Amino acid sequence: MFHIAQYFPITDPTLIFFVVLLIILFAPIIMGKLRIPHIIGMVLAGVLIGKYGLNILERDSSFELFGKVGLYYIMFLAALEMDMEGMKKNKSRLLIYGLLTCFIPFFLTYGMSIWLLHYSAKASFLLSCIMASNTLIAYPIVSRYGLQQKPSVTLSVGSSMISLLIALIMLAGLVASFSKHDGVLFWVFFTLKFAVYCGVMIMLIPRLTRWFLRRYSDAVMQFIFVLSMLFMSAALSQIVGIEGVFGAFFAGLILNRYIPHVSPLMNRLEFIGNALFIPYFLIGVGMLININLLFQGSHILWVVFCIAFFGTLGKAIAAYIACLGFRLPLSSGHMMFGLTSAHAAGSIAMVMVGMHLLVAPGTYLVNDDMLNGVVMMILITCIISSILTDRSSQKIILRDKELPDAEDDKKVSDEKILVPVKYPEYADNLMNLAFLVRNQKLNRGLICLNVVYEDKDMRYNQEQGRRILEHCSQLAAATDVMTQTQVRIAANIANGIKHAFNEFQCSEIIIGMHMHPEVSPKFWGEFHQSLFNGLSRQIIMARIRQPLNTLRRIQVAVPSRAEFEPGFYRWLERLARLAGNLDCRIQFHGREESLALINEYIKNRHPEVRADYTQMIHWNELPQLASQISPDHLFVIVTARKGTVSYKTALERLPEEITKYFSGTNLMIIFPDQHGDSYGDQLTFAEPQHQEEISAYESFLQWFKKKFRK
Repeated sequence: MFHIAQYFPITDPTLIFFVVLLIILFAPIIMGKLRIPHIIGMVLAGVLIGKYGLNILERDSSFELFGKVGLYYIMFLAALEMDMEGMKKNKSRLLIYGLLTCFIPFFLTYGMSIWLLHYSAKASFLLSCIMASNTLIAYPIVSRYGLQQKPSVTLSVGSSMISLLIALIMLAGLVASFSKHDGVLFWVFFTLKFAVYCGVMIMLIPRLTRWFLRRYSDAVMQFIFVLSMLFMSAALSQIVGIEGVFGAFFAGLILNRYIPHVSPLMNRLEFIGNALFIPYFLIGVGMLININLLFQGSHILWVVFCIAFFGTLGKAIAAYIACLGFRLPLSSGHMMFGLTSAHAAGSIAMVMVGMHLLVAPGTYLVNDDMLNGVVMMILITCIISSILTDRSSQKIILRDKELPDAEDDKKVSDEKILVPVKYPEYADNLMNLAFLVRNQKLNRGLICLNVVYEDKDMRYNQEQGRRILEHCSQLAAATDVMTQTQVRIAANIANGIKHAFNEFQCSEIIIGMHMHPEVSPKFWGEFHQSLFNGLSRQIIMARIRQPLNTLRRIQVAVPSRAEFEPGFYRWLERLARLAGNLDCRIQFHGREESLALINEYIKNRHPEVRADYTQMIHWNELPQLASQISPDHLFVIVTARKGTVSYKTALERLPEEITKYFSGTNLMIIFPDQHGDSYGDQLTFAEPQHQEEISAYESFLQWFKKKFRK
């Protein structure tokens, strides 16, 4: 009789590596659907395949090797990504807040561990070190809102560095205390060794780095050299009697100034770590977690509650004391608490150190309860941090009333429009739209692009693309507009467009909406969503069913808080030019405060444009506009990307509402400029570029509604 269980756990190294790669590939997709942080997702995947889960994989020596590398890599990258210059500007405030956010959670957690969880002094000390540090898991949210220079943010970033450094030094002392020799003489000798180690590293690594990077420019050699410095520092720290994670972190601090954040070397370091070493380490951690303990009484739930509550309470107390002491607004206190409350990879790294410290034969400092409690605490604090940081970011923007500058000459003069064209039947309307919204005074040319897949039909599609672009050039020549054309080969259409956008240094994209259900049944098609998620610059998607010069009216739906987005005046300028060139009336629907700024801009910059303004109190009123839109109107929807100040959950229903109420109308959807990396190439494991269009919960809710309507 066939028994599938006889083939598990898998012990063959090749199959183990294959299964791990499959997990690394598919876990972000699944976790994106479930809206679970990807770091936690990898740990949960490890739980599932480990001996306490489905027992699919054997935890062989590869997990030990890659796990150790991943552990050091996490701490090394954390140090490399620190803003050392920013710390020097506010030394006193940073030091005060750093000490508060380190020692208040430390002492609260220590007392809780001793009196409520009844841990030993050393186990309590380790748990306190974990809760004293924090990870800036929510920092990408701040970047999206463009608040990096706010005092609350710079204080949070600097204090996180200080608290992590102090926590690692205390951890080093804890590890050293497990030596066979103890006493005053031991600690004097340990302090001396620690000082000598730090001094040698500070003297040696910079000199070696400067010599090597000046002498050798080969990318692979530079990468290997940096890794060598990392593991040399970790190895020497272990020889001295300090845990290797401190050595890795210290190497990152020393190398910080020699590896710029936007350099190719940094990109390679992050890529290798985020693609292989760190996921491998996190999966290995998950395989050690005994999930069965969660179902053996309420004790584990009590452990999780105590660790998460007291650690988070300590961070909150520190944040609000600093906020009051530095005389910052309350919303800044919320921001400081949100940014410093999360724990992630650093906590896992420290708890793994404890799992190798023997307190008695066969007994380690960290037991299963503490390991499970720390992992669940990470999930809880990541959720709290993300929600609180997002809300406080919006409050700070609204509090400071930081509107984009309508007189910003740099933004006015940076115009260079990219027009990707795939289907010849849409080429005319897209080109005409680009002619009408461009600034004729600047006399900048258009970039026309055709991207083809690298497949068996590539040559044929290239030829078809050249013909479409030749037609586009003829249209431009007839209106005396210069054009540059390119047929590009790519394995991914969205990436092809993004790379062309960066190469030509474009300011915005005008592209046709997806209208071929036989190619993809999704509203956004195969690649449109990847495009607007991967670029923070303005993207105009158009579905024009008639010649533009026959349009009688432009109707524009403006979301609330749109005026706080950095791209507010760019899309407004484009629509004003379109209305002026077509000599048609334009009607804006939105909140009073948004309409007032639009009215002021139109009057000052385009007094010839005939504009009307209608209040739309709530975005839920959007379907009601369908009755006002005639076949010869152009309906423009100004939307927003997730995690921005004007984004609202109602925008998630936009594809359904357009399909239901506006299926036959001339339509334009605008994704305005947002704060963030315009190149879309930032790579962090905590904030991957891949985003799922709809969560699993929303899919289930839609299915449930359809099922029970019948």
